[in-house]
Amino acid sequence: MLQTPPLLIIILFFVVTKQLNFNMKRIVIFASGSGSNAENIIKHFNSTKTAIVTHVLSNNQHAKVFDRCERLNIDASLFDRESFSKDDTVLNFLLAEADIIVLAGFLWRIPSKIVDAFPNKIINIHPALLPKYGGKGMYGMNVHNAVKENSETETGITIHYVNENYDEGAIIFQAKTSISSDDTPETIAQKVHELEYKHFPKVIEEVILQNE
Repeated sequence: MLQTPPLLIIILFFVVTKQLNFNMKRIVIFASGSGSNAENIIKHFNSTKTAIVTHVLSNNQHAKVFDRCERLNIDASLFDRESFSKDDTVLNFLLAEADIIVLAGFLWRIPSKIVDAFPNKIINIHPALLPKYGGKGMYGMNVHNAVKENSETETGITIHYVNENYDEGAIIFQAKTSISSDDTPETIAQKVHELEYKHFPKVIEEVILQNE
């Protein structure tokens, strides 16, 4: 019976592993806050062969997402406005390290040079049913307070591609949840978070698979 030498088995293992990693898309996440969506995305792709989160970038040195990344053993870096918009530090990093960019609670507008370098490869999630309650300043509880004040009967999430303007990129996916008169902005936020956790990682994966 012909046996494969142990050394050859080891070499084949590393070749196959390297090929699998090579084929996996690299996701870089931008986050400004607690990072709950970022953690959910990281955990999702840890169990797939479609993609892997390689890095998290944040513009907020106090963001809790850094604590999550340390716990999850994910590289994370802080950047400032100059390296993001004025020079090409962040752009050059992304060109070298990212296939897909995901915005998970990131509050700055993406510069046109990054949008142009990654056409239909930057994905954002918004905590409302766009085009309602979008635009500058409409994030987090600002959105949920506005939804409550206007006595909406439903709200939800919008996952969309990113262009140069806040919340105006092409819509990829929306999911809805009903609102009752008893709901508060806080309970509305909880309903929306549940939709985010359920759908965001899966939609990112679907986009990657459709564009292979």
